[in-house]
Amino acid sequence: MIIEQMHKMGVRSEHAYTAAFTSIGLSVVSWFGSLKAERGTGLDRADRWGIFVGEWAPTFFGLGLALSHYEQQDGTLSATVHDLREQRQAG
Repeated sequence: MIIEQMHKMGVRSEHAYTAAFTSIGLSVVSWFGSLKAERGTGLDRADRWGIFVGEWAPTFFGLGLALSHYEQQDGTLSATVHDLREQRQAG
């Protein structure tokens, strides 16, 4: 299973979620960059670059969800916000 192999390689759900949000940011950056760097090509080319990079985000979110589900079953899921609050209050 791909998710299990990714987990064994050290990829965690947090990594996939970070990649997804980074992809969203890079989509905006690539759109602006293409729009300014290639003025003669027009808005269409900038839109294509932005959409191309932006399409990665759902894949990374999906991988994040699958990894999170695997981590819950495996028992390696990172502490939840609730757990962290309880630890802070106790310590």
